Amino acid sequence: MAATLQVSSSILYNICQRETTRASIHIPRIRLPKLPQRVLKEEVMKQLLPSSAYGQNNYRSTATATPSTTTTTYIDKNPDSLINSTFLSNSINGHDHDDQANNHDSNSVAAVKQLYAIMEGVADRIEMHKNVGEQRDNWNHLLLTSINGMTLTAATMAGIAIAASGGGAALGSLTALKFTSTLMFAAATGLMVVVNKIQPSQLAEEQRNAARLFKILHSEIQSTVSLLLRGGPMASDAAEEAIEKVMALDKAYPLPLLGAMLEKFPATVEPAVWWPRRREPLRRRTGGLYEKVNGNGWNEELEEEMKVVLRVLKRKDSEAYLRLSKTTLKVNKVLAISGPLLTSIAAVGSVYAGSASGLGLWAAAVGVVAGALASVVNTLEHGGQVGMVFEMYRSNAGFFRLMEECIELNVEEGDVERRENGEVFEVKVAMQLGRSLSEIRQLAASAATSSSENEEAIEESASKLF
Repeated sequence: MAATLQVSSSILYNICQRETTRASIHIPRIRLPKLPQRVLKEEVMKQLLPSSAYGQNNYRSTATATPSTTTTTYIDKNPDSLINSTFLSNSINGHDHDDQANNHDSNSVAAVKQLYAIMEGVADRIEMHKNVGEQRDNWNHLLLTSINGMTLTAATMAGIAIAASGGGAALGSLTALKFTSTLMFAAATGLMVVVNKIQPSQLAEEQRNAARLFKILHSEIQSTVSLLLRGGPMASDAAEEAIEKVMALDKAYPLPLLGAMLEKFPATVEPAVWWPRRREPLRRRTGGLYEKVNGNGWNEELEEEMKVVLRVLKRKDSEAYLRLSKTTLKVNKVLAISGPLLTSIAAVGSVYAGSASGLGLWAAAVGVVAGALASVVNTLEHGGQVGMVFEMYRSNAGFFRLMEECIELNVEEGDVERRENGEVFEVKVAMQLGRSLSEIRQLAASAATSSSENEEAIEESASKLF
């Protein structure tokens, strides 16, 4: 027993001694050396630029430049420092760093800051239009269900009044049925007038179009900023042009209802216009037909191809969608007038339902039939979303109008250097029309042959998307 205790004591002593020894050893604190401020080279910055340019993070960096080197410091989250460092690193080329480069950098930094501010406003508008569009789509469904429920209930009560009058029901019960039916028909009439005036399905389509177009504008501004961050050419009026596009979209698709709502039954149907008008005058040719047409991706064949596509767009696509818009508007007008008119007739008929004379029976029958027809008309108009269809056709006509203006501005511009690059422009036109390059050229060739013989002989539309 004593030996056991002695062994245990020795083991415990050794453990304590080991812990004491371990605790008494002073391990020096390892201090990692601070990295010098000039640690990230220009190559690393270039790798970081794509993510910063597209707003995937808010990391920014500062830069210092000397006549021989270009370096950047630690990356931080200051929104302005990345823009400044980016243009400093992009503007310095070897040993050349003069006042002109500094002026260009300051102008570019200011332009990028302005474009970022505009992008924030555009992103906010995208969210607003999306939310308002969903809200107004819910209006359409809820009001459609409510009006149909009220109309059918009132028609049912008018039918019960007929049966009650034939079965010798009490006068009080018959009066209650007549009054309730008339009141519900009157309420349905008022709601129909309001709903037909504002056209919730058309309002929802307007907001969906606005959200989509603001997303396109946001991408355009994003691309411009990305090019500027990479040292691309800077347009002097890039921010002003972006603001004009935002204002044009705000005017074309307003958010409020009171005072700013678009007319749902216009006297004349025009394509939707959501882009600003051109400010710079064209430099028209003063010489021959193909003067200065070669260059910047343009040649005689491409210019003639665009002219033929322009004629097809005007002759077929734009006219077709304007015609469809007018037809849809006429149908919507008939339905918008018929619904409240039928419920008004039903309300009058339910007043005389159950009269002692034979007129009461016919009045009740008219109330029931008119109420049922009003429900059918309301379902066709708002369940079928005729207002949305009209707005869709109007927007499509506006899309083709925009394409026509873009082609005209490029083709009629005499100085080819002021045009958009011809090869890029041809690809854009082909994609917007849902065609390949070979298909757009075949369309131009066939349309040119048809138009030379007879302008009305053009049968194929330019667009395959709509």
